Amino acid sequence: MEARINFFAKGAGAMKALFGLGAYLAKSPIEQKLLHLLYFRVSQINGCAYCLDMHSKDLRAEGETEQRLYMLAAWREGPMYTDRERAALAWAEAITKLNNNDVPDEVYEQVRQQFTDEELVDLTLAITTINTYNRINIAFRVPGGSYRVGEFAAH
Repeated sequence: MEARINFFAKGAGAMKALFGLGAYLAKSPIEQKLLHLLYFRVSQINGCAYCLDMHSKDLRAEGETEQRLYMLAAWREGPMYTDRERAALAWAEAITKLNNNDVPDEVYEQVRQQFTDEELVDLTLAITTINTYNRINIAFRVPGGSYRVGEFAAH
């Protein structure tokens, strides 16, 4: 697949704004490994090859296990995820899919038990940001496979 345009070059101003969100999230009290796990799961849902490549490599570099990566699409059945991770994953899926234009109360209650108000804001921002990246990459057909760990530290 060939990219339609080089969004990183032609959308430099937009990318600067998105990188600003990434820089903010890099300082979030939410564990970076958890954020990368969410980025990977949301990218699975959206089918973004570039982000799947990026976040799988970043997760491995952070010490994530192959088993947890392989099981992520079926995280509800996998015993290797913590309650905090499960709450974040449920929140990420609900926001990404927006079934019936709603995030269910039970998902909200689950995430509220694991995250402070400030963390919940950051978690939601992280999820909406990766959805933005996914949609840009998919729209402009940015191919996956070429990412090098640390290439976009603020993403």
